[in-house]
Amino acid sequence: MAAEIDRERVRDSFHRQAADYDSHAVVQGRVIEKVVGLLQAERVAPVRLLDIGAGTGRLLARLTELYPEMDAVGVDLAPGMCATAASNLAGRRVQVMPADAEALPFEAESFDVVVSTSTYQWLPCLDRAFAEARRVLAPGGVFCFALFGERTLFELRDSYRSVLQGASDRTHSFFSCTEVLEALERAGFSGARVSSELEVELHPDVPELLRSLKKIGAGSTAPASGKGLAERRVMLDMMRSYREHFGGEEGIPATYDVVYGVVRKSG
Repeated sequence: MAAEIDRERVRDSFHRQAADYDSHAVVQGRVIEKVVGLLQAERVAPVRLLDIGAGTGRLLARLTELYPEMDAVGVDLAPGMCATAASNLAGRRVQVMPADAEALPFEAESFDVVVSTSTYQWLPCLDRAFAEARRVLAPGGVFCFALFGERTLFELRDSYRSVLQGASDRTHSFFSCTEVLEALERAGFSGARVSSELEVELHPDVPELLRSLKKIGAGSTAPASGKGLAERRVMLDMMRSYREHFGGEEGIPATYDVVYGVVRKSG
């Protein structure tokens, strides 16, 4: 299971970075295209669609182009993301509102398609969120999502752990494919297809990677850079270890393990 997560810190972080998010969230953009492809493969014709963790509205923008007649709703925990999405989606048949994935403000069976990208990894447990997605989904409806899995940023986390010398590990941990599938089953879904793919970004150096994570609101995936001398020494040792073990002529890699899931709600 994932480590303890400060939901308010996550919300505030994404709220602050809403304006910068799209220019830095490269992998997240590729994930959106993959999810669009998975939905098209299901031959959906959405009448009412919900995007959980809609962010700046990029997925909804693509889907409203493909399905212009549908009515869509986007929800996000961060008010800044909601405001940015509402601006980006102005003039489309989309309603955007702040809401928690674990307590959706909709009646049962309100949507025939529910989607989510790059969101569920911020939850301490998937069960409640998946149960809520199933509750608001109509029988026969499709739930299609992507989240970051257990190998995400392993270079950063391994480098940090290698220099801790007994100090507490404050890096974020992610769900495995098995944990995702088991959570879907506990939520009442059956016959889900879950798979994972690796996406690799290259950065000039470790500080640039850390800045990029902060720019997309994902600073909590990285160890905190404290002001104390001991904490600063750990961070410098981590950066050196990262360069030595993973660096190359083109810079340092940052791996994202993307878990995709597609399931229909049985009638």
